[in-house]
Amino acid sequence: MINSTNNKTALVLLMATAMLFATPPGGAGMQTDTPASPQDFDIEAASRFARLALDCVHQEYPNKIAHVLQSDADVKPPRELTPAFYGCYDWHSAVHGHWMLARLARVYPQAEFTASARAALAESLTEANIRGEVEYIEGKGRVSFERPYGLAWLLQLAAELRQWEDAEARGWVVALEPLERLAVARLADWLPKLTHPIRIGEHAQTAFAFGLILDWARIARDGAMETLMIDRIRDLYLPDRDCPLGYEPSGQDFLSPCLAEADLVRRALPAEEFASWLAEFLPGIPVDGSQEWMPPAVVTDPTDPKLAHLDGLNLSRAWMLDGIAAGLPAADPREISLRHAAHRNRDSGLAAVTGEHYEGGHWLGSFAVYLVTGRGISGQRP
Repeated sequence: MINSTNNKTALVLLMATAMLFATPPGGAGMQTDTPASPQDFDIEAASRFARLALDCVHQEYPNKIAHVLQSDADVKPPRELTPAFYGCYDWHSAVHGHWMLARLARVYPQAEFTASARAALAESLTEANIRGEVEYIEGKGRVSFERPYGLAWLLQLAAELRQWEDAEARGWVVALEPLERLAVARLADWLPKLTHPIRIGEHAQTAFAFGLILDWARIARDGAMETLMIDRIRDLYLPDRDCPLGYEPSGQDFLSPCLAEADLVRRALPAEEFASWLAEFLPGIPVDGSQEWMPPAVVTDPTDPKLAHLDGLNLSRAWMLDGIAAGLPAADPREISLRHAAHRNRDSGLAAVTGEHYEGGHWLGSFAVYLVTGRGISGQRP
C-alpha cells in the first residue's frame, strides 16, 4: 500500500506527466478533423517517412501476394491483379502506405514532399483502378481476402480522405467509395459469425483491426457499423480477465494481443468503466510510476522480414500504451508507468525506421506515422 507521503509524490509526478504527455487538441474523447503534429515530429522526419512510402507504393517487385488461382487466366502480374495497391511488397502494406501519404499531406500541406504525395495518390486512386480492385476482391475464392487487417487499413485510408478538407481529396473519396463499401459489406457479413476473437500478434488479430474499423465508422458516421462493432467488442472482449502479458512478445509479433485489446476496449467504454475493466484485465500495470515496466523488444536481424516485426511491435506498443493512458480517468495512478513504457518503446521503434532494409522499410514508416501523429487517440469515447 502507498502511504500518504508517497501518494503526494505520485500525484505530483502524475500532474507533471499529464502536462508532458498532453492529449492532442480536441481531447481524448473527441474526434477532431485536424490531425495532431507532435513537437518532436518535425518536417525533416515527416519527409523521411514520406519518402519511404513514395519509394514503394508503385514499386511492384519484390512482391508477396495471397492469390487464389482458379485457372491459368489468373496468372498475372500484381499491377494487373490489384491496379491501385500493388506496391510495397504486399497489398495491405500498399494500402497503409497510401494512408501514410494522405496523413502526411494533411499534416504538412506546405511541405516539399506533399506535391509528390498527392501525385502518387492521384495515380493510384482512380475510378478505373478501384474498379479493378473491386473486381479482384469479388473473384471466386477471395471471400476472406485481407480480412481483417488489410480491409481495416483500407477503411483507415477512407477515413483519412473523408476528413481531409481538400477538393482533390474529395475526388479520391468518391473514387475509393466502391471498394470502401465492399470492405464494409465483407466485414459486416463476417463479424456476426465470429465466435471467438483472434488473439495472435500478426495480421489476423482482431483487436487492432476492430479499432481501425470502429474509428472509421465514427468518422464516416456509419451508425450500423459502429453499433455492430460495439456489440462485438462487448461480446468478445469484456469478459476477459488476467491477460497473460508475461507471455508476450512472441518472436515475430508486430502487435501485442493484450495491449491491442485494452486499446480497443477503451474506445468502447466510458473512462470509469474502462478503468475498472482494465484493473481486472491487466492487473500488473504498476501504480508506483515504475519506469522499468515493459522494456522494448530487440531485433537481432533487421534483414529478416519476420524478426523485423519486433520493430513494429515497439511502435504499436507505444501508441497502444498512449491510447490506454488516454482512456483512463484523470489522476489514475497507472498513467505514469503507461506513459514511461510508451516513450521507451516509441524511442526504440522510431530509431529502427531507417529504410535501410526493405524488409522493414516497406511498412514501418506507416506505423511510425500512425504513432507520432496520434491517429488512434481521438474518437475513442462512446
